[in-house]
Amino acid sequence: MLKSRKELDAELGGAARAWLDEALAEAAHDAATPDAPGPYTSPPWELRYAAAGRICGPEHADSVRSLLLVEARAPLSSVTRIYEQGTAAERRAVLLTLHRLDLGDAALPLIEDALRANDTRLVAAAVGPYAADHLDPHAWRHAVLKCLFTEVPVAAVARLDDRARGDAELARMLGDFADERTAAGRAVPEDLRTVLALTAPADEGAHQAPPTAAPAAPAPTEES
Repeated sequence: MLKSRKELDAELGGAARAWLDEALAEAAHDAATPDAPGPYTSPPWELRYAAAGRICGPEHADSVRSLLLVEARAPLSSVTRIYEQGTAAERRAVLLTLHRLDLGDAALPLIEDALRANDTRLVAAAVGPYAADHLDPHAWRHAVLKCLFTEVPVAAVARLDDRARGDAELARMLGDFADERTAAGRAVPEDLRTVLALTAPADEGAHQAPPTAAPAAPAPTEES
């Protein structure tokens, strides 16, 4: 969960707080003078973005980076550059912040890229509020299936209840996925049952029959 500035101030050491003050001031200045850097020059706050984990600690990096993006009112050019050139951690912070930026649906290519990845941290970040607001039904259904396939908890999917409700096509896709798992002798994930129950209209959800599961398979070993 992203932390507020107040929470960060309470947890960061003095040197890190001072660094964050300077970084946010640079971001605010860039937001006030967006045309100051040349077309091929990254503003200073973008360099701070990359250094956030080293200065403030990896446990605070997402929150610090998100604050920088918001304070800079980061345009699509900056967001795209940071995402394309950044580490997985830097990309994740972009994905977690997209819904707080005034980008409309212009940043959807970044969500689509993350959903093609095998990094479950990126997949989980990609199905947040921005995806809930901007992914079309077809792409959103496949995002849910991606979570099930990669074992990302569906709790990460923003507005899951709202978007899944009464979605017969999603129910069909879930049934197909369950059939494939069963045919392969693999257990049907409990998260699939959770989503399937949501696809029924409100007055029918209690009667939704879960797919038949194969005997439980050993839990997969989590990759490091």
